[in-house]
Amino acid sequence: MDADVIIVGAGLAGLTAAHELTSRGRKVALVEQENAADLGGQAWWSFGGLFLVDSPEQRRLRVKDSLDLAWNDWLGSAQFDRRDDEDSWGYRWARAYVEFAAGEKRSWLAGHGLKFLPTVGWAERGDLRADGHGNSVPRFHVTWGTGTGVVGPFVRLAKQAAASGLLTFHHRHRVDELVVADGTVTGVRGTVLADDDAARGVPSSREAIGEFELSAQAVIVTSGGIGANHEVVRKFWPERLGKAPGFMVTGVPAYVDGRMLDISERAGARLVNRDRMWHYTEGLRNWDPVWPGHGIRILPGPSSMWFDALGRRLPAPYLPGYDTLGTLRHLRTDPDIAGYDHSWFVLTRQIVEKEFALSGSEQNPDITANDRKAFLRERLVGKGAPAPVEAFLEKGADFAVAKSLEELVAKMNTMTGEALLDAAAMRRQIQARDSQIANPYSKDAQVQGIRNSRRYIGDRLGRTAGPHRILDPAAGPLIGVKLNILTRKTLGGIQTDLDSRVLAADGSPIPGLYAAGEVAGFGGGGMHGYNSLEGTFLGGCLFSGRKAGQAAAESSAG
Repeated sequence: MDADVIIVGAGLAGLTAAHELTSRGRKVALVEQENAADLGGQAWWSFGGLFLVDSPEQRRLRVKDSLDLAWNDWLGSAQFDRRDDEDSWGYRWARAYVEFAAGEKRSWLAGHGLKFLPTVGWAERGDLRADGHGNSVPRFHVTWGTGTGVVGPFVRLAKQAAASGLLTFHHRHRVDELVVADGTVTGVRGTVLADDDAARGVPSSREAIGEFELSAQAVIVTSGGIGANHEVVRKFWPERLGKAPGFMVTGVPAYVDGRMLDISERAGARLVNRDRMWHYTEGLRNWDPVWPGHGIRILPGPSSMWFDALGRRLPAPYLPGYDTLGTLRHLRTDPDIAGYDHSWFVLTRQIVEKEFALSGSEQNPDITANDRKAFLRERLVGKGAPAPVEAFLEKGADFAVAKSLEELVAKMNTMTGEALLDAAAMRRQIQARDSQIANPYSKDAQVQGIRNSRRYIGDRLGRTAGPHRILDPAAGPLIGVKLNILTRKTLGGIQTDLDSRVLAADGSPIPGLYAAGEVAGFGGGGMHGYNSLEGTFLGGCLFSGRKAGQAAAESSAG
């Protein structure tokens, strides 16, 4: 045998599994189609947010959280409706993950050197129903170092294991087949790709220069999802989300192609919940792209006004930062606007300076570099927007700035090439909202949300602007932002049991085959159900990769 265990994919789940195996003395072959620069996969590019329950950071901010509250929020969001079939294991993975997030997760991460910002973000505030989707309290813990800080310890451990002879990197090796002998997975076959020194995230050559085959006692598939493969995204686009967009920006590198899903299915794996996916409606075209169609997501505070392509204000709960897939469904199922692939934020300079953050390690250099002073200066005490936001304001194709609403609307219409927006109609809607700002009471759901947000000290300090009129010249100039749909995550995938063993169509484990991370719906073939509470994708890779590595180590001889 070439190794005790083969891992397909050198992203966060694969690196976590590798650490669990090598720390137990197992020999690992880590097979990856990209070069060494891409170690850590798409997790490296992330904002580094992690879902934790009843953490010291929450308690210091007087946020009261508990396992029961988090589990109720998870169930309200997941809306599991296939419990006897496709959700049977996803439901159990969900419970195990929430217990992990409320238990040893933080101490385990701290043991690997991870530290968190003192403020806790309030992502996915939900659909405004007590038993529905959303986080009842802030739970989004951003890691110092962003995604690079999450990935870094596991990259170092993999390199240490390689130096000691326990791990072998097989870069530029693309797996095309899982080898099955007498019903047991015994290895992988594939194509050796030509050397390519492309920088991290940049598409690499697919020129074939040879073939390879590796054998082992077990194979763990950790190859990620389908986010860069728009053809597959559209193929499985669910009817409940309406019409698939004609144009989307891409939130993950080109290698996130979903190839291993079909390859695993051909080896007998059961794929479930393929109609469940997670895409954002606040995507920007990157003015400085790394991969084709590179999109960046706005992480919005609660104050921007959201309009559809025809200039109609979106109804509650489709507010900034509340209900990601609910907003996507609204935009894609309304017959009047389903033919358009964009929507709009309208806001003020005061709002953009306080509330706009951009997702991604490269868009948050202060946090990525662990620069506490820069973080305080850029986000809490300084004036102006963070430098990456300023760069988008100046260079981004999706931003318009003007002193008057009429001038702004004219620029926004120019950006789409159609006079879809009427300045007078938009003025009426904005003035109606502005009329609710004058006193602390309001019947406007968004204004109520802004005031609720400012009751939480974490948001008041760094994420929510003081309530003001959009049309107040002192808060200007006005800004219009064209929002595109941005592809991101696969919520379904390979069905696995709680030991990450891949299951066949009859529900039995396939000997020698494991799966973890996004390719397994982050565990069980879909532990999120229909919705994410955010901070659960990186955490799902860590949790399922850890479980897969532990289980494969136990089943293989050292």
